[in-house]
Amino acid sequence: MSRANKLFSKQLVTLARQAGGSFKTVADRTRIAKSLAERMLRLNIQIRDVKNIKTSHIETYIHSRQSEGITKRTLQNEMAALRGILSTAGRSKLACPQHEKLSNEALGLSGASRDGTKVAISDERYRAALVLAMAKDEGVAAAMQLARYLGLRTEEAIQSAKSVKTWLQALEKGEEKIRVIFGTKGGRARETTIINREQVFQAVKFAVKQIDKQAGRLVDRLELKSAITRYRNVTASVGLTGKYSPHSLRYAFSVEATDFHKAKGLSQQEAEAMTSMDLGHGDGRGHYVARIYNKVE
Repeated sequence: MSRANKLFSKQLVTLARQAGGSFKTVADRTRIAKSLAERMLRLNIQIRDVKNIKTSHIETYIHSRQSEGITKRTLQNEMAALRGILSTAGRSKLACPQHEKLSNEALGLSGASRDGTKVAISDERYRAALVLAMAKDEGVAAAMQLARYLGLRTEEAIQSAKSVKTWLQALEKGEEKIRVIFGTKGGRARETTIINREQVFQAVKFAVKQIDKQAGRLVDRLELKSAITRYRNVTASVGLTGKYSPHSLRYAFSVEATDFHKAKGLSQQEAEAMTSMDLGHGDGRGHYVARIYNKVE
């Protein structure tokens, strides 16, 4: 790699991190930044600075990826990451999703479905996986329970070690919601409805027990990245893969939350909007949550 390309790669990575977001979002964006720099080198395109990126460079990058058979959905994610990088660098015109030549439609990336392949995990499958996880790593098992009964993302479940004692106090006071602060997407805190108080209470108490044993950590690893890797490895080893990946725990919560809100007298649309807010998506994505999250076998 030439010196110019090394500098370009370093600059892209710095911008990818500065663009913010959750741990996973930043990690994915950083990986895409490195991929872009490496691809430019292989295509013999010398760029010293992000201010020198042209429309044709991005078109060439996407077309070369398309030639490898990369799916539209993956390339949509890559373009979203690149737009974040370009926007942070002040290249707002290139970052515009409606750009004449760089919109998803112009690049031939439109039409990919956002519908995932995951489904809400059944109680039977969840409990079987939990028993195995308990035998392997009680901290991971504790995080699994929080993900299942509070609809947490992986990073939220792991970082909940900072909040579980506060959650326990809220439960003991009889509060109807708990506040999710750490590890959230985009750093957006949210209020999540307590659906099954007894299950949540037992899950939070068990989590508190784990952090007391493990120096304040739920998954016993010093670095967040290592903790996430440990969590994913253990959950995969107990059967949470494919359509039953750890995200299926969040899907199961979504189904229960929608039913819970309807039982409280809300309409279907209102219940979906409330569930969307419980999950951290905002009230405007109720239909999306219902379509994607509330799938059962």
